[in-house]
Formats: sequence, structure tokens, C-alpha cells
Amino acid sequence: MKKPPNLLPLTPPVFHILLALADQERHGYGIMQDVARQTNDALQLGPGTLYGCLKRMLAAGLVEESEERPDPELDDERRRYYRMTPLGGSTVRAEASRLASAVSAARAKLGLAGKSLAGGKR
Repeated sequence: MKKPPNLLPLTPPVFHILLALADQERHGYGIMQDVARQTNDALQLGPGTLYGCLKRMLAAGLVEESEERPDPELDDERRRYYRMTPLGGSTVRAEASRLASAVSAARAKLGLAGKSLAGGKR
């Protein structure tokens, strides 16, 4: 079985797809919407990127297709729903920790302790 450190670093699309699945199962379009929302539209996944990532994530055991479906009256039966696996959860947590450490190191190195990196000098 793969372990999270062997899967790091994650690409930004994979990281954000896992975050989109952290709180609920979603279908492809729902994942795309959540990733755009998470990143304030800085990362907008197209179908090719999304489904290419999901295919690799399924093979790596980070996500799985869900057997559960919402009420058929409220949903399109052609949609596939995805959920994060336990390996996906431990991997996204490990990546978040790795990114937090990188941001902390950048703040210290750039003399920005306690400041936002996005805003530059204040």
C-alpha cells in the first residue's frame, strides 16, 4: 500500500480536488465548482484536467467512485460521484502540512513573519 510521503508533493489540481472531496462526495462538475471557489477562480479545472487527475487518483487509491446516489428525481443518473479514501485523506493532510511548512519558511526567509505573502510589503 502506498503511503502519503511517497505521493508528495501533490500537483495543485490534485490537492484541490482532494480538498473538494474532504467534506462531501461530489460529481465532476461539483468538484470543478468547488475548486474554483476554494481558489477564488485562480484555478479553474477543465474537464480534461479534472478527469485525467481523477483517473490517476483512482489508480493511486486516493479517491473512489461512490455507490450512493442522491434522489434520482434531483440528479442526473449519468453523473459519477467520487469520495476521498482514507489514503486520500492522510495524503491531503500531509500535503497541507508540507505546504504550511513551506509558507512558514518563506515568511521567515523573506522577513514577513505574521504577514500575508499575497500582499507583499505592508
